[in-house]
Amino acid sequence: MIKLATPRLAAACLALAAWLPLQSHAGILNDDEARKAILELRAKVDGIARDLNGRIDTKADKTVSLEMVNQHEQTMAEIAKLRGQLEVLSNEIVTAQKRQKDFYTDLDARIRKLEPRQVSIDGQEAAVAPDEQSTYEAAMATFKGGDYKTAATQLGAFVQRYPQSSYASNAQYWLGNAYYAQRDCKKAIVAQQVVATTYPDSAKAPDAMLNIGTCYAEMKDKKAATKALKDLIAKYPDSAAAQAAHDRLPGLK
Repeated sequence: MIKLATPRLAAACLALAAWLPLQSHAGILNDDEARKAILELRAKVDGIARDLNGRIDTKADKTVSLEMVNQHEQTMAEIAKLRGQLEVLSNEIVTAQKRQKDFYTDLDARIRKLEPRQVSIDGQEAAVAPDEQSTYEAAMATFKGGDYKTAATQLGAFVQRYPQSSYASNAQYWLGNAYYAQRDCKKAIVAQQVVATTYPDSAKAPDAMLNIGTCYAEMKDKKAATKALKDLIAKYPDSAAAQAAHDRLPGLK
């Protein structure tokens, strides 16, 4: 229990104040009466002190209880604040995880777009990158659309950019055809010769040599045309282009 000095001092003062009159009247009261009065006074002072201390203790208990209530409320407020922070942090973690998942999904999609894919070129399976496939197909779309000048530019650029592409021999072949469609046989012959010499294993090589012979024939160079067709028959005897060369040779005599 909490005892305060001030109330005790007040009680002591009260006792002293009561004792002094007794001393002044000591001559009037006899010893027994004085002792009795002192005992009664002491009993009253003790009672007053107990009452004061009881009130002080009660007040102190109430103060402690109030402090505990205040501390409890502060603690609950801190817990609520921490819960709010925890909820915010949890939401941030969920958002970060979603962003990370979206990032990896997007990255995977981008990687897949860059990964080579299997395509069939002249009946053979080949791996080509998506960008080279789209570039080649765009050039061929231009060629099929009849814009041979632009197609020649696109096909020439493709061969320079992707010399090792599985589409390279085809691009070179159609480049020769684009020149031929513009009636430029000299450039057409040069382009088709690249196919025959650089890509001899290509399915387009026999046709390229046939086109060379055709261009020489249109240029009225029968000697060069005959040689080109005979070279074709000798190199690719079982090809459809070789059979066409057989059919054309008599007309060059």
